Amino acid sequence: MGERTEHAPGTFSWADLATTDPEAAKTFYTSLFGWEAEDRPIPGEGGGAYTFLRKNGLEVAALHGHVPEGAPPNWTSYVTVEDADAATEKARELGAIPLAGPFDVGEAGRMAVIQDPQGAVFAVWQPKESIGARLVNDPGSMTMNQLNASSPSVAQDFYSDLFGWRFEAVSEVPPYWGIYNGERLNGGMMPLPPSAPAPSHWLVYFTVEDLDGAASRIGELGGEVVVAPMPIPSGRFFVARDPQGAYFALFEGEIDP
Repeated sequence: MGERTEHAPGTFSWADLATTDPEAAKTFYTSLFGWEAEDRPIPGEGGGAYTFLRKNGLEVAALHGHVPEGAPPNWTSYVTVEDADAATEKARELGAIPLAGPFDVGEAGRMAVIQDPQGAVFAVWQPKESIGARLVNDPGSMTMNQLNASSPSVAQDFYSDLFGWRFEAVSEVPPYWGIYNGERLNGGMMPLPPSAPAPSHWLVYFTVEDLDGAASRIGELGGEVVVAPMPIPSGRFFVARDPQGAYFALFEGEIDP
């Protein structure tokens, strides 16, 4: 099992969903992945609940109803850092735009939401009581985060400077890069076509044991497979949209422990 007690700085460690209908999203994702949901009140103005999603009692992700004005429902990828304030300031110096924070999340940790120079939004997480996901790379948990970039070279320069990531070409046709944090594969990157309707963005992948069964289940639950199952050297994947419009990907194949 991919149980974790810590995440090294520079590692993707958490993902949460901002959605327009938290109750419907809970029904969709718990039915799809077998997740258990626990609502915790969000203190302060706005309130609402932050819903922790667990697999076999271990945190894998979360969802909430605070969608930024003008933004569609979306999954956000979090990267662990030693110092959220320092990471945010460095990102600003490299041309990014801090959208929120840094701010404390109770005693759990400190975070900021950042838009990279090409428009892709991600978050940094400085752990205190919470490391983020305690289960990864197991069926029903996060396994990868992929950057769909308008300019891969610009993205590579930004994230290498910010997190020390290393990018290695996996294929030339179609172009694809593996993103390494130290010696560990941490994510992937591919170019957006010039005609893409969306700016650069991060896409969260969850792993499943039965990709075809998951595709059928998504349709039954009111979602949609928008990129049909495709083979890659390590397995197969597809991209889906949940009933509220948030995109995510599912993967079946070889995964790291």
